[in-house]
Amino acid sequence: MHHTASASAKGKSDRAHFKRRILTALFLSTATVSGVILTPATAQEYSFNQVVIEGNVLVDAPTILGLAGIKRGQVLSVSQLNDAYQGIVRSGLFEEVEITPEGNRLVIRVKEYPVVNIINFEGNKRLKDEELAKIITSKQRRVYSPSTAEADAALVAEVYRARGRIAATVTPKIIRRSDSRVDLVFEITEGRVTEIERLSFIGNRAFSDRRLRQVLETKQAGLLRNLIQRDTLVPERLELDKQLLRDFYLARGYVDFQVSDASSEISRERDAVFVSFSINEGRSFRFGKITTVSEVPDVDVSDFEEVQRIRSGVTYSPAVVDNNIARMENLALRKGLNFVRVDPRVTRNDRDGTLDIEFALVRGPRIFVERIDIEGNTTTLDSVVRREFRSAEGDPFNPREIRQSAERIRALGFFSDAQVDARAGSATDQVIVDVNVEEQPTGSLSFGATYGLEAGVGLNIGFSESNFLGRGQAFAVNISTGADNSNSSISFTEPAFLGRDLALSFGAFYNQTSQQNALYDTGFVGLNTSLAFPVGEQSRLEVRYGLAENTIKNYTGTNVILQSESAREGELVSAIGYTYSYDTRIGGLSPDRAVLLRFSQDFAGLGGDAKYLSTNVLALAERKVLNEEVTLRAIFEGGAVLSTGGYVTRVTDRFFGNGKIRGFESNGIGPRDLVTGDALGGNYYATARLEADFPLGFPEEYGITGGMFVDVGSVWGLDNTNSGAIDDSAHPRASVGVSLLWDAPIGPLRFNFSKALKKESYDKEQSFDLTISTKF
Repeated sequence: MHHTASASAKGKSDRAHFKRRILTALFLSTATVSGVILTPATAQEYSFNQVVIEGNVLVDAPTILGLAGIKRGQVLSVSQLNDAYQGIVRSGLFEEVEITPEGNRLVIRVKEYPVVNIINFEGNKRLKDEELAKIITSKQRRVYSPSTAEADAALVAEVYRARGRIAATVTPKIIRRSDSRVDLVFEITEGRVTEIERLSFIGNRAFSDRRLRQVLETKQAGLLRNLIQRDTLVPERLELDKQLLRDFYLARGYVDFQVSDASSEISRERDAVFVSFSINEGRSFRFGKITTVSEVPDVDVSDFEEVQRIRSGVTYSPAVVDNNIARMENLALRKGLNFVRVDPRVTRNDRDGTLDIEFALVRGPRIFVERIDIEGNTTTLDSVVRREFRSAEGDPFNPREIRQSAERIRALGFFSDAQVDARAGSATDQVIVDVNVEEQPTGSLSFGATYGLEAGVGLNIGFSESNFLGRGQAFAVNISTGADNSNSSISFTEPAFLGRDLALSFGAFYNQTSQQNALYDTGFVGLNTSLAFPVGEQSRLEVRYGLAENTIKNYTGTNVILQSESAREGELVSAIGYTYSYDTRIGGLSPDRAVLLRFSQDFAGLGGDAKYLSTNVLALAERKVLNEEVTLRAIFEGGAVLSTGGYVTRVTDRFFGNGKIRGFESNGIGPRDLVTGDALGGNYYATARLEADFPLGFPEEYGITGGMFVDVGSVWGLDNTNSGAIDDSAHPRASVGVSLLWDAPIGPLRFNFSKALKKESYDKEQSFDLTISTKF
């Protein structure tokens, strides 16, 4: 006669109940079984001279004894027997465990978990089986584990939660088969997407909710909720949003800004979330007195003061301070002053709302970079990451430079996350820099259709890769066709030629038009190469060479000038040129304003047929006003083509309107044959555009804003006016209009509705046009 103690492998047995059953079993066994060799050491201790294990198939007996912690002849107490039982249960290998004392034997009976036959997912529509199979750890032809299945269900539910389906449930179930096999089924109820219905702010006075929502990575569910994936609640993203808000306010002088809370409330139906940010803005500070001192002997501060670029009275920004510190520390390195650091000391003046900055040159600790370890880059070469560091192994360690290197690595666009940290090295004066990156897709293959008022419907196919073969190089191929044009191009860029900040590019193109807004066909085929490099903190210079053949043919009109130019057919253009650009947006030092200048010249005449000097200039000034709700913009563009060596320009060399003055067709202004109606283009053009972009009251997540503009300009000048038969004078044109701007999923679109105020009788107007919103 005997009793048993059993439990499921989930380990939910009751310890006290098990003890009572063991005591009862021991008492009955010793009372009724004759010839028992069971020697009690005390009233609560027993010694078995034999342990028998039954029911095991895949798990061998020594393993089970190891889990139980029992040795033959060992004196065991009731508590130790319970520990042995719990040890076997906790292994997760057995569905049932039973320990039975039988005289001088201890019998351990087990029932192993079955083997997983197949794994199925039921109820999933948004996520494919293949994607879910990569998430779970349960595998076919392995022993089934309830705890693992439960953990897998939690992982799948977490993936749905990250995609906004908070109400999703995942339940693991098994279907028993013969031969100790089971089918593991995950029953999924996806539920609806829990969208962010509203993003609101509490405590903001300087900036509206609309403006602050533009700062956040999280977006409200809007008109295009089926296309926008950022309108679902992801708690981890809220932490990023907090930091984005801090950066936004700090860049505008709000040094006391705090995000006290970011709370989310789920609607009763669990299909919507309301997110609220509680903030404390504080006040905006301006730069006060700026001084530079040195605590390093024999260091003249005058040179460091000359590279300082902060002006008193402007809005305080940490980025401006960091930029000046980097400039001073770089100067120290050039002077051979290693381990010299610039310590910004801030004095707060609450009365007038200013911050005095004292840049102190101090002697930093003598610490060197022992090595730089890079992990997580499976495709990108180590050299691509290393070149973003301005210091190498053995160089003095500069914490500020390490932080800036991390920003440069993130700016590459190759990684979804990049963390750069420093830790102690093998010696007290050594540090190891750890770089941990997480790669993301960098290539795209696109197929699409285009539409233009003049070009009609077109098709395009393109391939681009910004991290070609993991070398950080850019490669792109594009082919597009329209109703009467086709364009194709291929380009390759090495951004770190010779291991330096030199961008070396090669390209080729083939473009042709067939009677597009004209009575002739054109063809352009050529090669080009360029080398671009920085010449200042916010300026860059590009030098280039291009070789192309421009063709005019099949002219069907009667204009004498175009007949002459068409008769020349193909002409070879061999040109060398450069572009200088200055952009204050580099570094983001002035977030509410920007200045952009570009000046370029190309000299054609190094061989070939064409001989001219082409000059182009662009100047842009932009300012955000009314708490940054309204953007004011002024743009000036101009160009000139000056023939040399008796060369006469052709329409392929000259300028046309081409959208520079809205309210007119591409070939709508400039010199024109009044008899044939042919547009001839001009050797000169100049335009000035004033624009204002502003909200229209639509929810910010719709991406719809409005605009107004005034355009003034002209195209003029010809080498050949056919004995004065054509007026090539600089007649001014002017237009006004309104715009509807839409940040559409396919790109930023601009709908312009224009009215020409000043024009010539032969100009061709266009009251509406649809364009891609240009980012200069």
